[in-house]
Amino acid sequence: MWPRHDWLSPRKASRAPRSPPHWHRIDRSATAHREEEEGGRRGSRARPAMMPSSSMPGAAGSSELIYRGQQAAVAEDQEEAAAAGYYYSSAANKKPPPPLPWVRYVLGEQRLVFALLGMALASLVFLLLAPSGSPPAGAASSGGSAAHLAAVGLAAWQYSSSRTLEGGVRSAARVPLGLKRKGLRVVVTGGAGFVGSHLVDRLLARGDSVIVVDNLFTGRKENVLHHGGNPRFEMIRHDVVEPILLEVDQIYHLACPASPVHYKHNPVKTIKTNVVGTLNMLGLAKRVGARFLLTSTSEVYGDPLQHPQVETYWGNVNPIGVRSCYDEGKRTAETLTMDYHRGANLEVRIARIFNTYGPRMCIDDGRVVSNFVAQALRKEPLTVYGDGKQTRSFQYVSDLVEGLMKLMEGDHVGPFNLGNPGEFTMLELAKVVQDTIDPNARIEFRPNTADDPHKRKPDISRAKELLGWEPKISLKNGLPLMVQDFRNRIFGDQKDAGDN
Repeated sequence: MWPRHDWLSPRKASRAPRSPPHWHRIDRSATAHREEEEGGRRGSRARPAMMPSSSMPGAAGSSELIYRGQQAAVAEDQEEAAAAGYYYSSAANKKPPPPLPWVRYVLGEQRLVFALLGMALASLVFLLLAPSGSPPAGAASSGGSAAHLAAVGLAAWQYSSSRTLEGGVRSAARVPLGLKRKGLRVVVTGGAGFVGSHLVDRLLARGDSVIVVDNLFTGRKENVLHHGGNPRFEMIRHDVVEPILLEVDQIYHLACPASPVHYKHNPVKTIKTNVVGTLNMLGLAKRVGARFLLTSTSEVYGDPLQHPQVETYWGNVNPIGVRSCYDEGKRTAETLTMDYHRGANLEVRIARIFNTYGPRMCIDDGRVVSNFVAQALRKEPLTVYGDGKQTRSFQYVSDLVEGLMKLMEGDHVGPFNLGNPGEFTMLELAKVVQDTIDPNARIEFRPNTADDPHKRKPDISRAKELLGWEPKISLKNGLPLMVQDFRNRIFGDQKDAGDN
């Protein structure tokens, strides 16, 4: 109830209370004018009066009777509000609340119509992509809604894609889309080398996109030339000692000379490749979030005092010997890899590779298997260093590639020994080469090289248990495959030289 004044008449005081009007803040400067009008009203309250026609707008020469008591009732409320600093505003002046923004956006400029039209066009496109053969189950049922048509078209397109094989041949078998493996983008440093090129073959056959990074110091273009027309293959001639920026999912880091002849040729460059090159590839893996695999070596065990060698053995390495640029370089590379794993939470894998042989080996790289095979094919003596009682284990290259891929795809960091536990002395290996190539090949003994390990045999129990890997190809079965490749390259090169 609004406050009343003493001078209100009994009739007005008994009037039913009115709802409080809408008030708005005004300036106090209008109060004086209203007070003057109030004095005039009090003197003539409830008194009829004749107002000259000249004071009424639009009523020339006429008069009008006005009941001032009604005006006083309204003016009274306005006066009370003015005392509180508000002015009266009619409810008719209120504007309706605006609609919600998203409603205005959808209804404005016919956007809803265009959205429905786009859904209808998308449904039509999916239906046109359907194969001409029998559609998949559930596609025969028709539906009136655009959502149903879009779902049918998408299912038909997936069905058509899953039936397409290499060469455009169609097959009746259907492969669920969820089971189809997504191809990865993989970089292989040293991918034009012996092991790297075989790894590239397997990755491309699996459906991955492969980038080979190689400076061709020991690698050869011919090792990957057969992939030249493959759109998923790319080769970059680059030295990993310099940084490189690539967008990849996995990094196989194989770049480094692996034979004594090559890594002793420039020892400083060898250790730079192992340290700086590994740092660059680890930095790349960290930037793009790629999984990193380091191919280390059995040389980290040096001249071992433990036989066979397990991954927990720390080795017996000469840090200042002629082979230490390679041995200690790989040990440092393992250290960097584990530091990135612990410090930067990088996904890493470490493989320690034992003696490997197979096609595409460098013919004159100084490793024992390639030496014996090349010498036997050229009718040269088989050179055995020392007394020939040193032992080595030899794995075929396809077994190694299988182990590297299982390690990369597995959940274990490593390190893992990857080698063939079958052990041969150098004299036994020479006998196998004689039996395979030339039984009349003779053996020639020479002084042994410095820091040459006396025994080398891997313990692969950990790889068997955690990776489910073990070598499958024996030396007697794998050596003839390597011999055929060497024969083609040695005598093919000689024939080409004779023709020129």
